[in-house]
Amino acid sequence: MFSIERLRALAAVRTHGSIARAARALHVTPSGMSQQLTKLEREAGQRLLEPAGRTVRLTHAGRVLVGHADRVLAQVTEAQADLADLDRQILGPLRLGGVGSAVRTLLPGALSVLLAAHPRLTPTVRDGEVVSLLPPLLRGELDLVLAESWSSRPVALPAGVRTVELLDERVCLALPPGHPLGARESVRIAELGGTATGDPVGLPWASCPAGTEPHEAILQALRARGVEPDIRYRLAEIPSQLELVASGLAVALVPDLGRRTAPEGVRFVPTDPLIRRTIRAVWRADAETPAVRACVTALTATPSTPTPPPTVALPVTSAYTESAPAEPTTQGIM
Repeated sequence: MFSIERLRALAAVRTHGSIARAARALHVTPSGMSQQLTKLEREAGQRLLEPAGRTVRLTHAGRVLVGHADRVLAQVTEAQADLADLDRQILGPLRLGGVGSAVRTLLPGALSVLLAAHPRLTPTVRDGEVVSLLPPLLRGELDLVLAESWSSRPVALPAGVRTVELLDERVCLALPPGHPLGARESVRIAELGGTATGDPVGLPWASCPAGTEPHEAILQALRARGVEPDIRYRLAEIPSQLELVASGLAVALVPDLGRRTAPEGVRFVPTDPLIRRTIRAVWRADAETPAVRACVTALTATPSTPTPPPTVALPVTSAYTESAPAEPTTQGIM
């Protein structure tokens, strides 16, 4: 019979990529972790790990066993959660993380509902991008993350997590007041070239910093249409990007949630093909506590405030000039 702790050790090595990091995550010594894995190999009668440079990786047998381990550990966690639910005590810390727009719009209402039902719960919140939030979630430093994924660059979630979709929204082109493209019903992505190409945008781009999901999603969406964007402003907060747009210094791609902070006069026009963004709650399957389950329930039961459709106005006199649109293209966005 396989030991639960040894199965947990194998799953931790798969998740964290090395015995040392897995040991830190489970609060044991590396030598203790190695002993657990050696005993598990003896129980399995198979070699489960093999050298990979200066670390280790799972063998085929290890990958087969860790799949079963995930299911066993999930069942154990569910049993523990059910037992904890017997006294209806949902209390203590709940550590949350999320992208800024989701933290501003989805969390306040959900936390109000959650704390009204469970006043002994103590939530803490940190904002950040998916790339910076998933590692602490996997290390057990966060309990739940609000993660974004763009249709032009779907986020790759690690094994061993559970998710629920909270929001599916479109992404629009944000344009300065008076920009001629602001009168369009939509703008083809193939038209959105860099400033040196004589394109109708005529402005550089504002986006989140390089390496974040929004930044990489913009690159993928435009490059799929043969466009190399001139990104000069890399700002973590959408409101800061929109201030540059309002001042006529940049354009940006902004999800519906981000439009709520837009300065007056900024125009939002859908792209063709349409880009979408989803927000999901993500948590570890082996750490689904009653507090996490209560939080997910509150998030799914608390709708966000609706966002109005894009503003499309008649052309206004401005210093912008519009060149001929590019030829239409049928290439899809991944």
